[in-house]
Parts: sequence; structure tokens; C-alpha cells
Amino acid sequence: MFRKTHNRLTLINSLVFAILISILGGILYFYTQHRLYEDVNQSLIAAAHLPDQGNGDQVPRGRRFFHDPRIMVLLWQKDTLLLDRNPEAERFKTNEKKVLPKVLSKLTDIQIANYAYRYFAIKVDTGFGPITVQVIRNINSEKEFLDRLLMIIISACSFAILSAIASGYFLAGRALIPIKEAWAKQQQFVTDASHELRTPLAVIQAKTDILFRSPSASIEERILDISAISNESRRLSKLVSNLLTLARSDSNQIEMKKQTFQLDKMLAEITSHYEEISSYQEKEISLAIPAPVLFTADKERIHQLIVILLDNAIKFTTAGGKIGLSCYQSHSHIFVTVEDNGIGISEDEIPRIFDRFYQSDKARTISEGTGLGLLIAHWIIEKHHGKVFVSSQTGKGTKIEISFPKNQSKLT
Repeated sequence: MFRKTHNRLTLINSLVFAILISILGGILYFYTQHRLYEDVNQSLIAAAHLPDQGNGDQVPRGRRFFHDPRIMVLLWQKDTLLLDRNPEAERFKTNEKKVLPKVLSKLTDIQIANYAYRYFAIKVDTGFGPITVQVIRNINSEKEFLDRLLMIIISACSFAILSAIASGYFLAGRALIPIKEAWAKQQQFVTDASHELRTPLAVIQAKTDILFRSPSASIEERILDISAISNESRRLSKLVSNLLTLARSDSNQIEMKKQTFQLDKMLAEITSHYEEISSYQEKEISLAIPAPVLFTADKERIHQLIVILLDNAIKFTTAGGKIGLSCYQSHSHIFVTVEDNGIGISEDEIPRIFDRFYQSDKARTISEGTGLGLLIAHWIIEKHHGKVFVSSQTGKGTKIEISFPKNQSKLT
């Protein structure tokens, strides 16, 4: 699939460049041609209308009398060329039919043997009758120059087009790198999502089949199966909700509804909800906020962020452990820290904890998470122009510190 796209992009880029370089070469050639022949044309027309070209009974002979030695005047009476002893004029005697001016007052090119000429002819009334005055000039040098220029332009354009094909192929490959990476991520996402969805569905189906085999059994007898179905249903619902959030965030369909609120009060409220859970699990949770903190942000998403971080901290802290939530502010930033003394994260896994569906081996054995929570948390932080710093040691705990710019209204 990408090979065809690569070739198509190369072809399109090469065609566009070839057209542009051809237009540029054509402009250069025709501009040079125009400038070269402009002086030739002006000198021929001026020479044909000189006042001493013919007056009264005097008829000028075929001779050079202009500053340009390549300009010559030929006189015709009817179809006869009037010549003097000028040896250069003798050249035209054997080619009278070609040299004879067929049109008047129009610049015309003719070819005699290996010589190219351009002439301009007018009719003049004299005492000897009407005479056709033909001013003719050799334009071999101009033609040779233009031929060489054309060859140079063709060679340069050919080289440029070949270079464009090579560079276009390279640039098309570079342009496809992010597309390939995005495609690979999408394929991996579909694979991981399918796996994550299949697991709870398989459990629900298996437990449901067991219940169908014992229709007379009481709820008390099948409480474990019913509990498993309920837990997997909740896990499935959470997974689908997270997947929907991520899909909408990837397509920028979620807009941050920022408002000013008391962040310290929100953190206190969330902490109070977790106190009972942590107490039941024999864990201690604490909150440290030295002063009230006013924050302009999407209140719902910030609430979701803190819940995700606290949920992870409690989940991966063993009985007797401590979880700390703190918040303080500087002149320009607001800092939120979640710290625990739980199982910790190995150093090589820290850069991957915000990856989609990523779960460490320890996390998989302790809990049945979806691997999407921290990814959503990271997205919320980014949407608020924040930065996250993670430090952890295996067996000693984890510290996640987030900094937000205080003035969110100036940021887009």
C-alpha cells in the first residue's frame, strides 16, 4: 500500500517540478531570443527607412553602408536583382528565388546553404520606376547562440528533472514516515483494543453459560459468577468510555471548557472520597495545600486527571503504604504532586507508562487495568499546556509532579 503511495507521490512531485523547470527554461529561452532579435529587427527596419536609401534619380547599389557589417541592401526591379561588383552580393545571384522578397514591410527569415538571413523589404518610387529595397542581415551567430542555449537548457532541465525524481523519491519517503508510524499505531491500537475488549467479553460469556447450565441455582450459590459478570461489565464499560475519549481526543472533537475554580477545594473533595477506600485497604492518604489555589481550567478534566493518578497510586501501593497529594503555586505556575511508597516503576519503563495500553508486568499481576488511564491523564495535561515529571524506584514508590501555567486564558 505504501509502495504505491510512495511511487505516486514521487511521480506527482517529479511532474510538478518538470513542468516548473520546463516553464522556467522556456521563459529563459524565449526572453533571450526576443532580446537577441530585438536589436536585429530594429536595425533592419531603421536601415530600410533611411532617407538616403533612394531619392530622385539616384539608386543606391548593393553595398554595406551601415555600422553593422552584416547588414546589406539589395535592390530589386520587378523580379530582377540589381547588382554591382560587390562580391558578397554575387552570393544571392544564384539564389534569387529564395532571396526575392515575397512580402513587404514584414520581417522574414530565409535559409541559403549554411547561412541564415533575416530581411525587411519596402517599395520605393524612383526616377527609374518602382524599386524594392531589401535590407538583409546574416543571423548565423544569433541562431548558433540560441541553438547552444537550447541544448544547455535541455541538458540542465534533464539533469534537474532526474535530480527531482531522485530527491522526490527521497522526500516522498520522508513524508510517509509519520504516516507509516500513525498507521502502525492505529493497527496496534486496533489489535490491543480488540484484545482488551475480548477478555471481559469472554469472561462474561463463560460465566453466563455457567449460569444457564444451572437455572435452578440460587443467587447465593452463584454469587461469585454474578460478581465476575458485574466486575467485567464495569471494566468493559470503563474501557469503552476510555476508548471513546481517546478517539475523540485524537480527532480534536473534545473542547476544553475552561473556567475559574478553587483547585484546593476540588482536591480536598476528591481526597475525602478516597479516604474510606484507602482506610478499608489499610492505606493512608494525605493532602497538603499550604494556601488556597485559584485555577482556570476544564474542571471536569482536571477532576478526571486527579482521580486517575490517585486511583493508580492506591492500586499499586500495598497495605500499610502511604499516598500523598499536594498542591502549591508560584508566581506563574501551579504544581500538583501525587506520591506513594508502593511497588514503584523500573527506570526503563518510565518513558513508556503514557503509551496506549501499556502495562508493566507487575501492574498486570496486581490489577486488571486497561492501560489507558495514564494516556488520558497525559492528554489532559497537554491540553492544559502542562508538563509532567515522573520519578520512581522499584520497591520504593513513585512520584508524579505536574506543572500548569497559571494564566491559561492567554494560551490556546
